[in-house]
Amino acid sequence: MPHTVQVIGAGPAGLMAAEVLAQAGITVTIHDHMAAPARKFLLAGRGGLNLTHSEPLEQFLERYGEARPLLEPAIHAFPPEALIAWANGLGVETFVGSSGRVFPKQMKASPLLRAWLRRLEGIGVKLVTRSRWEGFDGTPTILALGGASWPHLGSDAKWVPVLQAAGIEVNAFKPANSRFLVHWSKIFRDKFAGTPVKNVALTYAGKRVRGELMISQEGIEGGAIYALSKGLREHPGQPVVIDFRPDLTVEALAQRLTRPRGKDSQSNYLRKIAGLSPVAINLLRETGTAPDAAGIKAMPLKLERPAGLMRAISSAGGIALDEVDAYFQLKKMPGCYAVGEMLDWEAPTGGYLLQASFSTAVMAARHLASQLKSG
Repeated sequence: MPHTVQVIGAGPAGLMAAEVLAQAGITVTIHDHMAAPARKFLLAGRGGLNLTHSEPLEQFLERYGEARPLLEPAIHAFPPEALIAWANGLGVETFVGSSGRVFPKQMKASPLLRAWLRRLEGIGVKLVTRSRWEGFDGTPTILALGGASWPHLGSDAKWVPVLQAAGIEVNAFKPANSRFLVHWSKIFRDKFAGTPVKNVALTYAGKRVRGELMISQEGIEGGAIYALSKGLREHPGQPVVIDFRPDLTVEALAQRLTRPRGKDSQSNYLRKIAGLSPVAINLLRETGTAPDAAGIKAMPLKLERPAGLMRAISSAGGIALDEVDAYFQLKKMPGCYAVGEMLDWEAPTGGYLLQASFSTAVMAARHLASQLKSG
């Protein structure tokens, strides 16, 4: 009689776990409480599905911070090149963007998901929607229920009390890769909401990152702020410092600014001589920062707080890492594994979130398959 496994959650981690198990000859049923699979995955792919990153693996692994010791073996077992090959096997070609991020050429999640669901159906995986997990029933199980961001798309964290009742420690969820609130003036907000601030460097609590920002109605977001979000969230109170010309030294910029302004307005002068965009010039005004070399290279911006879990790209918190073994099996619930964003790890955007979700699913599914086959 074939072995039977249930996978709870039809996001990318759950679908990947089901594929690995089915290819090992195991009968798999996926349960998801939503009406359709991978809702958050589809949303993430609307602006370009960032599958993984092409940077050297050692640098890649540093992005996981304190969770690296647990995640590293899984990412070695299913690294970025394996994820790219898997996507190619579905007929989805990929490319490496200028930032090193890896995307499908079609820049969407829906073609990949359609091909993936066809493959899963072809290898016998059954998908049951509108089916919510209510507790461990002795069936070998892989839990892939997600974290707590964008709850209306499925990751509503309603599984937390079930695991806590079993004595499993679950750390409180917090927004990660989130917009931070800023009290803009109405004039600035109305003029610049939706405007990118490109090629900047941000410094907070001794950490410096390069990237891009986006001005929003409520505050500021984008890859550079996401990369600092853990420090900003856990050690609030100080302004983030923005360097608008990270490729120039203060001295080189100061030398440029000695050139006479002539009949140019200050804005035109700063645009021509310092290379500042209109949004950068107005950010200096908004914060009352002098438009000299020191101010352009180190403008302080006071942030209020993260915007909240509802629209955060991802969440920190979840199952404490010491509650699972090296294969992501729950120590207090043998035969039950937890993968993806259910676990208490976080990473910046750039492909790191999906990569770890896929890799933990592969590691857990391979181990469960081997356990079942060995009896």
